[in-house]
Amino acid sequence: MANLIRGLSENGGVVFCGVDSTQIVRKAEKLHTTSATCSAALGRLLTGAALMGSMLKDDRDQITLRVSGGGPAGVVIACTDGTGNVKGCIDHPLVELPAKPNGHLDVGGAVGKDGVLTVIRDNRLQKEPTVGQVPLVSGEIAEDLTAYYAYSEQVPTVMALGVLVDKDLSILCAGGFMVQLLPGATDAEIDQLEKNIAAMPSVTTLLHEGKTPEDMMQLALAGFDPNVLDERDVHYQCDCSAERTKEMLFSLGRKELVRMRDEDPACEVVCHFCHSKYQYDLNDLLAEYDAQAAERAAAEQGT
Repeated sequence: MANLIRGLSENGGVVFCGVDSTQIVRKAEKLHTTSATCSAALGRLLTGAALMGSMLKDDRDQITLRVSGGGPAGVVIACTDGTGNVKGCIDHPLVELPAKPNGHLDVGGAVGKDGVLTVIRDNRLQKEPTVGQVPLVSGEIAEDLTAYYAYSEQVPTVMALGVLVDKDLSILCAGGFMVQLLPGATDAEIDQLEKNIAAMPSVTTLLHEGKTPEDMMQLALAGFDPNVLDERDVHYQCDCSAERTKEMLFSLGRKELVRMRDEDPACEVVCHFCHSKYQYDLNDLLAEYDAQAAERAAAEQGT
């Protein structure tokens, strides 16, 4: 069964996207060895990114979410593409805070709210990425993403995200949904949606009871006769490689490569998102860099 669905109300005025991101967040916890609160923070952002990515028109388009709230967990980042696959990282994954009075994890305290949410959209049809930035509302992630849609894109949106962490720090379940109103929605439709969502149990309660993203859609869009448009599997997936990492090193320029070589010719690059390690001999890299530069110069002279 696919873990992400997209749906549409019968009249075409309400769009729904829901995901069971349990396996995504489990992989993130395993990769980054996160505390309970940091698992929730990173997991919520990854879940939100998967929902946003699945709404892109082209699989090659990309979105990067960057939450910088000034809290002890530091900056939290999640990246996605049009498939909805995601990757992410958090500066200080071991930060833990006391639970809030209601017993919930204090994600807002770990992330902080004295900062901004930055959304970078990289559309392959545009020369430059578009960057939107909004002040954080709470640092709890879902409210901040909802505010981004309201202020930066003027799209009425509700985002609900949740991560349930067991006492042994394992991830019991994780997921979320996003509801968007298309232009022309009536006041009655808006009221009905608000009542539906207010009456819903939390995302983690639903998932822990065995409910699916489609069950979430039926609850959120009750009275709207929703239909599933499509479904897909989304994963935690890093696209780093030895070749891409080498290109990143080349982009530093010859002067910087020489400086690094003179300090230590053995170079190791570790991916922030999946912790893969890539080793290079900077003498070999410089020789390849110079050879490529010579080829480009010869090609330019020949034209």
